[in-house]
Amino acid sequence: MFCTFTGTLRTGAVRRWRWLPGGCSAADAAWIAAKRTALQRPWLTCTPRRLLPSASFHSSRLRCSTPSDRSPRGQTTESPVQPGAPVDDANTNVIRALESRGLIESVTSDEIYALCRRPVSVYVGFDPTADSLHVGNLLGLLVLRWFQRFGHKPVAVMGGATARIGDPSGKSTERPLLDQHTIERNLRGIEGNLRQVLEFTGDAARFTEPLVLNNYDWLSRFSFLDFLRDVGKLARVGNMLSKDAVRTRLHSEEGISFTEFSYQLLQGYDFAYLYSAHGVTIQAGGSDQWGNIVTGTEMTRKLFGGSVYGLTFPLLTTSDGRKLGKSEKGAVWLAPDRLSPYEFYQFLFKVSDEDVCRYLRRLTFLPLEQVDALEHSMLHDADYVANTAQRLLAAEVTRLVHGEVGVQAALAATAIASPGRVVNPGASIGSDAADGYGNAAASAPPLSAALLESIASDMPGAEVPRGQVVGASVVELMVRAGLQKSKNEARRLIRNGGAYLNNERVTDESRSVHEADLIDGRLLLLAAGKKNKMLVRVL
Repeated sequence: MFCTFTGTLRTGAVRRWRWLPGGCSAADAAWIAAKRTALQRPWLTCTPRRLLPSASFHSSRLRCSTPSDRSPRGQTTESPVQPGAPVDDANTNVIRALESRGLIESVTSDEIYALCRRPVSVYVGFDPTADSLHVGNLLGLLVLRWFQRFGHKPVAVMGGATARIGDPSGKSTERPLLDQHTIERNLRGIEGNLRQVLEFTGDAARFTEPLVLNNYDWLSRFSFLDFLRDVGKLARVGNMLSKDAVRTRLHSEEGISFTEFSYQLLQGYDFAYLYSAHGVTIQAGGSDQWGNIVTGTEMTRKLFGGSVYGLTFPLLTTSDGRKLGKSEKGAVWLAPDRLSPYEFYQFLFKVSDEDVCRYLRRLTFLPLEQVDALEHSMLHDADYVANTAQRLLAAEVTRLVHGEVGVQAALAATAIASPGRVVNPGASIGSDAADGYGNAAASAPPLSAALLESIASDMPGAEVPRGQVVGASVVELMVRAGLQKSKNEARRLIRNGGAYLNNERVTDESRSVHEADLIDGRLLLLAAGKKNKMLVRVL
């Protein structure tokens, strides 16, 4: 096998190498030496490093040092392990833990491992392009949570300033500019998301207490001339043009504006400011943020002489390469007022068998041994209950985002959406009562308008005047609402045991609808069988 180079060979640029399995042959070593000579980079030294293997993530990496982090010529960049030196593993070092779950794609330097042996501050940025983050942003929040669990300080930076510019990363066209009112509304929503997922105790003196900042607070202090003089002079246009996001847009039909081109300088200065003001030494971001992170590490070094580091995690994608974050109904939002816990749960419940265990490793804190055992059962056990892994994933991630109350609301709504099946509070998720359901009517969750509204988008609805509902027979109502084509069909459905009113089986063909049947005085749930449901709104 051979070594492949990704990135740009420019003086001062951070370089990324990938070590392909199988080792480096003599021919490959000669190729590297030839390239080093041709590029007149005698300081170029490459040290292979193998990442910690896991059941789902096997990789290794060839690190290439740069002028800013290389050791003196003739010396290696890594010291030999001394007796009694700390041993990094997934139980003691957060970077190793992230690697074991497939949450590390690139790091700017291997020194990040030693750095994380003591408490550090790490930041992830979130631009308020909407009033809620979505499930694709969840990896950034989880990386912060992992650092927090290992005793480090998580810093979440909301892009109140950078949202005015727009990040070109991953976009084929320029983002629409947002007005100040929209940005402020979005900032409030995203801060709510941060408080949903990160662990806040209210103790500001506690080192691991999350710090939430807004980059408008420091970037707004610059005048245009000051920014060009103090920050712009540190950037080389050649390096800026070499960034993947910029090159992609330059070759597109629309091109790139100077506004979006300058985005990387703003994000780069964020890192430098956070290092100076808050002691932040690590920035994490999605793989599409590599160029911006590198800009920040270089700018911090030039402004303050500081050693800071970056890491990227892979974007959340499906097995066929599509980004995870949208359903057929739109974005999968984290805010409950944008997407109910029930809909959030259902989105995760529907992931494929090919993806579910990878998501369990990356989106939950479940022990890897438990996930590995579940994956083995999926592949090899004849008595494996279908969708057990999906139920576990949906419950764990919903609990992480919406809390235990959200999980119970999602399960209750799911039960309501399945006539004849009700939530069994004593059933463990993943067992059979495996799907978290039982059949005892006594354990049915009480119907409420809120629960019915949360599942309204998953079923057809009908509006019927009150005078045609109260006092009418269930047979008549089914026909008026359009659930059955004729009264004869409705009667036959009742005789066969397939008619339900508010999740209760209707056994009497003459059964009438009473005022007491109305949920919150305005809703009814009809069903023909276990899947054909209809929400009736009484006018």
